[in-house]
Amino acid sequence: MNIDPDLALVIGLVLGALSIPAIVSALTEARAPRVAAITVLIAGGMIAYALGTKPGGYRLEQIPDVFVQVVARLIG
Repeated sequence: MNIDPDLALVIGLVLGALSIPAIVSALTEARAPRVAAITVLIAGGMIAYALGTKPGGYRLEQIPDVFVQVVARLIG
């Protein structure tokens, strides 16, 4: 199964961003952030997959454009 590297990058970034509040919440309540840690691992895997399968990789300044293109494809 081939996943578009741009889509994998965006999903990985969104999952990674959403896991940050979960980690902070778990740590402030003095419990282990197990689910958040698994989410971070999945996000990292998605980002690594995207970086590994995209010819030439991504530059930091390309990420906002990739994000907008993926969202535009999903909406339109």
